[in-house]
Order: sequence, then C-alpha cells, then structure tokens
Amino acid sequence: MKKAISYTLIFLGIQLLVSGIITVALQFIDGGSLLKSPYVPIVSMLVFSVVSLMVFIRLGWAAPTRDYLLSRPWFVVFWSVLAALGSVIPSIAFQEQLPELPNFIEDEMSQIFSTRGGYFIVCLLVPLVEELVFRGAVLRALLASKPKLDGAAENRRHWIMIAISALLFSLAHLNPAQMIHAFFIGLLLGWMYYRTNSIVPGVVFHWVNNTVAFVLYIFYPSDDIRLIDIFTTQHHVILAVLFSLLILLPSLYQLHLWMKRG
Repeated sequence: MKKAISYTLIFLGIQLLVSGIITVALQFIDGGSLLKSPYVPIVSMLVFSVVSLMVFIRLGWAAPTRDYLLSRPWFVVFWSVLAALGSVIPSIAFQEQLPELPNFIEDEMSQIFSTRGGYFIVCLLVPLVEELVFRGAVLRALLASKPKLDGAAENRRHWIMIAISALLFSLAHLNPAQMIHAFFIGLLLGWMYYRTNSIVPGVVFHWVNNTVAFVLYIFYPSDDIRLIDIFTTQHHVILAVLFSLLILLPSLYQLHLWMKRG
C-alpha cells in the first residue's frame, strides 16, 4: 500500500514540478506573456509525461515487456476497442444524473484539444503514461503487497487492490469533474491488467476513450453539451444508451473469455 501511494505522489510531484519549472522559466524569459500561449499546456504535459516514463522505467517501478504482444492478443485488442466505444454514452448518461462537479482544468483541456499536437498528447502519450504508472506500477505493487491466497479469499483481495488503484487513479486527476468517470474506468482497466499482467489492453481502451472525447470536442466544443443536445430527444438518448450497452456488455464477456497472461 505504501508503495502504491508513494508512486501516486511521485507522479503528481513530477507533474507539479515540471509545471512550476516551465512557469518560472517563462516568467524569467519574457515576464510571463508566453504563459498565455495555448502551446504551454501541451509542452508541459509532454515534458511531464516523458519524465514520468523515464523515472518509472529507469527505477524499475514499472517493468514493461513485449511478452504479452508476442502472444498475439489481437482478439483482446479488438474487444478492448469495442468495450471502450460501448462505454462512452452510458458513462456520460450516468454522469449527467449526478450533481455538477467543479472542473478545474476545463480551459486547459480546451486549449490542448484545439491546438495542433493535442491529439498526440491526450490520446496517445497520456494513455501510455497513465497505464504504465497506475496499472504497471501502482496496481502491480498492490497485487504484490501480500502473498496470494486461494479461492474466494484471493478473488476478494484482488478486487480490493483494483479498487484502491482505481481510487488513486481518480484522485490523481485532481479534478472533481473527472474523478467519478476515472474511478469506474480505473476498475475496468485494473481488471484488464490483473487478467493479462500487461498494460496493453488498458492502453488500447484508454486510447479509444480519450479519442472519443477528443472527437466529441471537435464537433461539440461547448462545455454545456448534453446527450439530449446530440440525440435531440430523451427517447433517442435512451436508445443510444441501450445500443451502447449491447456493445459494451458482450465486449466485456468476450474479454473475460479471451484475456490471459502473455
């Protein structure tokens, strides 16, 4: 448990340190006028992501290998894509039923999404880094924290560890508006890691999830957009949710059948 919390705090510390250094450097260079550039959040996220990758891999906190890819898990990749697509609308519908939570990074994410290079950062680099840290390091440490048990006891324990990693994952976003979604997605990503001992399925799911968010922003850049604005009537919203569940639930079942350690 201590390792998992330490990894999370180090991950956040790197983020804050990089952001602070870039802010101070720009203040020193031109008095801070460059801080208004939309490219500053992209550069900050890029540097922070690369530094995090280097630190966690170099220090052995995460140990990515090609073993799982060598097992040719193409069906798992396929069903991971479908599961991610099927999860989007039900997740949005669920969040719309909850009280509106503060969104501290709304402006920053809008800048990143609307700037060239934003897709590479948010949809390709961030999924890789977050899966490496929160599944490849945090959850890995949690699962290894106690000797494995037998039967039902082991089944309960690994779900507790997955839930803890999902909670740390959600809190690490430092943004209340994202935390509930991040927690439930973290449960799913943790299950995928536990079953495969690989971050590959999670990276694929995470990539699709972020890509859908990116595409939705392009077509509906308003922060107040709701499902009823997209599908025009509540009846259509319900049909969209049901159709998505017909994609999501069979995909999860197929992942249950196909996922195995590389």
